[in-house]
Amino acid sequence: MQEETRRTRKLDYSQHSGLRGIVLRFYGKMLDLIIAVLIFLMLVTLLYAVWGLLHDVYDAFFNLRQEQVISGLVADVLSVFVLIELFRTFTDYLEYHRIRLRVLAEVAIVFILRELFIGLYAHRLGPLDLLATAALLAVLIAARIAAIQFVPHHDR
Repeated sequence: MQEETRRTRKLDYSQHSGLRGIVLRFYGKMLDLIIAVLIFLMLVTLLYAVWGLLHDVYDAFFNLRQEQVISGLVADVLSVFVLIELFRTFTDYLEYHRIRLRVLAEVAIVFILRELFIGLYAHRLGPLDLLATAALLAVLIAARIAAIQFVPHHDR
């Protein structure tokens, strides 16, 4: 039960009174409005990316022998996954009023994997690039595991 209340707790500006309370409540409402607008823009961007992906699939169907078309299709599919993770980050912020390290690490991991897959598909990554990417992925995965294992405890 305590875990559930910690997960669903939002910032509460109503406990402050006077001018400070008014300013903090206004700040909270404006922040929620800005994040809601960003979520809407991300949704439009995601829909546009999926539409472009469908268009690229249609083009690739008729030009299967052109490597550039297939390479663009691979990049577009992976870009949609990055957008989905970013969209999840914004919705998570709207719900919890904070960006959680776990979600941020997941977005970074998906982005790095996207770049890795595109580079491998295009045959443009050397051994040092692969080692550096593997090290970065290891650090991000360790950060994600640490964020899951060591959840911050709030005493409020």
